[in-house]
Amino acid sequence: MPQQNKAPTALSTAPFAPFEWMIAWRYLRARRAEGGVSVMTWISLVGITLAVFALIATLAVRTGFRAEFVDTILGSNAHLTVYHVQRSDAQGRPTRTLPNHAAMAERVRAVPGVARVAPLVKGQVMATADRSNAGVEVFGIAAADFAAIPRVANPETARGDLERFDQGIAIGSGVAQILGVGVGDQIKLISPNGVKTAFGVSPRIKSYEVTVIFTAGRFDIDKTRVYMPFEEAQLYFNREGVADELEVIAHDPEAVEALVVPVAQAAGAGALIWTWQDASGGFLRALEMEDNVMFVILSVLVLIATMNIVSGLIMLVKNKGRDIGILRTMGLTEGSVMRVFFICGASTGILGTIAGVVLGCLFAIYIDQIFAFVNFLAGGGVWDPSIRGIYALPAKLELADVLTAVALSLSLSFIVTIFPARRAARMNPVEALRYE
Repeated sequence: MPQQNKAPTALSTAPFAPFEWMIAWRYLRARRAEGGVSVMTWISLVGITLAVFALIATLAVRTGFRAEFVDTILGSNAHLTVYHVQRSDAQGRPTRTLPNHAAMAERVRAVPGVARVAPLVKGQVMATADRSNAGVEVFGIAAADFAAIPRVANPETARGDLERFDQGIAIGSGVAQILGVGVGDQIKLISPNGVKTAFGVSPRIKSYEVTVIFTAGRFDIDKTRVYMPFEEAQLYFNREGVADELEVIAHDPEAVEALVVPVAQAAGAGALIWTWQDASGGFLRALEMEDNVMFVILSVLVLIATMNIVSGLIMLVKNKGRDIGILRTMGLTEGSVMRVFFICGASTGILGTIAGVVLGCLFAIYIDQIFAFVNFLAGGGVWDPSIRGIYALPAKLELADVLTAVALSLSLSFIVTIFPARRAARMNPVEALRYE
């Protein structure tokens, strides 16, 4: 018997077939008079571009600020500091000095993970020159250990002769500015705990030549710190034969907590350990919390920008109802219709994300020039190092930050596109053509 003809059914096609891309492209570039929504498409594109740009710029500045802040800490301060519990000296006076600092330094230096150990003598004094005064903190350190401090003994930023450190003192650029002195000038250091006499302790006043002026990159360090040769500091602060603490530098500063116990054991009984994370942990935790809040806020900004895609697609679906009805009667499946409008929305998200990434990366790369221009327009004083701690607004591009911004933008763009695309796919062709 002859076979009966079956009713025609919609033909299934491979996902994202060339004709689906062609239809989506025609809808995207259609003029408003033809039922297109090019204006809404441009608004969505610009919104996503600006949102992704803001997200990448913020992440780059956040990463750069933390990296610069931590680098100034690690480049000019001890990673671990070894103190001693308070005890009584031979005269019965309370003290926390390290009497056998050389042997203790050798034991600590042998701990795996320790790169350098330097005995220090520390004290707070008044510095004066030409009727200008500044409260400073003096670090007594050996010349070889001073030369190993990367942020301080840096030939590119330091002024003066680093080789002549033993013949004078090294002062921060902020101290030099307050006192109005330069390399080769004399300054006086006044300590309240000076010479012991029959009538008590008289202040000690001594003049020193400024041999080095350094810039550590931290405003609070540059305006308060002075380095003095170790033996001279022992004499000046009455620390003959002892040190106040040990400055320990680790190979991996981020893993410094793992060195606390070994260093304490090597230092011996009565030793106390203080890490750079203990000293700056509160600020770093506050900075991390602020970073997380900013990321959430900017993520909401990206979501708002992607919602413009929904508005544009809803208008497009409404204007293209007749086309959808005709395509469905010609055999186009619901999946094909859905993919056509998904391509329309996703293309906007992809193009906006690419443009935002480009702008964000350019901002991070040329931030110094951009900030200089903004500072020029504002008449200067936009960045106050006394408040910020560092001298410039840094930015550091990290691949993980860029990928995070891209993933967030594309995922939101794709998700919000699904809903209007499904609405178009489920449109009844009979209802769409009833009044045509």
